[in-house]
Amino acid sequence: MGVRLMVVDDHRLLAEALASALRLRGHRVLAAAAPTAGSAELVVSRAPEVCLFGTAAPAEPGAFDPIVRIGRERPQVAVVVLGPVPSPLGIAAAFAAGAAGYVRHDERMEGVERAMTRARAGEVAVAPQLLRGAFAELLHPVVRPDDEGERLLGMLTPREVEVLVRVAEGEDTRRIAAAMAIAPSTARTHVQRVLMKLGVGSRLEAAALAARTGLLDRASARPPQERDGRC
Repeated sequence: MGVRLMVVDDHRLLAEALASALRLRGHRVLAAAAPTAGSAELVVSRAPEVCLFGTAAPAEPGAFDPIVRIGRERPQVAVVVLGPVPSPLGIAAAFAAGAAGYVRHDERMEGVERAMTRARAGEVAVAPQLLRGAFAELLHPVVRPDDEGERLLGMLTPREVEVLVRVAEGEDTRRIAAAMAIAPSTARTHVQRVLMKLGVGSRLEAAALAARTGLLDRASARPPQERDGRC
């Protein structure tokens, strides 16, 4: 029997794509919403069995405040976090906030479904190897000089970063062109260059990669003069 659930994510395109995939697999998706920051009220009002909660920055302060509220007002809702790995602090913060599970962003759909089923049954939904890796890193932190999100961000021009942000928000070529005051053909070219530089074959893959590596969060943290560049 399918799970009655809601999907929330910091990026609407990812929320809607995951919701569509789960509907096709026989689950009852009550809603797909973005961003996660404003999701608690909707989840509380709809009262699903499971809430899939996608975030690219689980270690950020307040990232899981909605889960705390959901647990307080709808304790029967099992929240499964979809987050990046490695992120030991994020995993710890998710469970401290009351999450019932934590699944990698790049997990196969079957793994997401297993986590949903276990969480609905009141079990902890997290892969043992994920916990082992998180605990090992918390005990023995590893310095990572090669930051994938920063590396990918450095490959894009400021304008391409803006295009990627708009792609992640679900804007089509026409809307991107209008918002950036450029021709649709130019917008299409920018999108193709972004896909090529990131090594992906579709807009959805680009959005997923950006979310998984934290690329969009790094882009928003850039100084204004870098974000507003035109090249």
